[in-house]
Amino acid sequence: MARIFQSETMGEADVRVAIVPRDNADLLVHRVSSRGLARGDAVWYITRDRQEATARVFFVSQGMAQLKICFVDIYAEAGWQVPRPRHIRL
Repeated sequence: MARIFQSETMGEADVRVAIVPRDNADLLVHRVSSRGLARGDAVWYITRDRQEATARVFFVSQGMAQLKICFVDIYAEAGWQVPRPRHIRL
């Protein structure tokens, strides 16, 4: 379950993320408004509580990113576009 906290500094983040066009994305992400609806790596609940989060992300440029994502509106479209990298834990 992906409960995401947006870090204020790169040093406290688990993953550096870039928002890119759909064609360049490693992961298509659907955001949900309830923690209970978050599923797997691709359906994110973005929390303001650092302790509740399963991953802390810091948004960066595409060149500095470990993960490139694109937000999608449709739940069924969410998922990995490339094989899931081993070093990414959401």
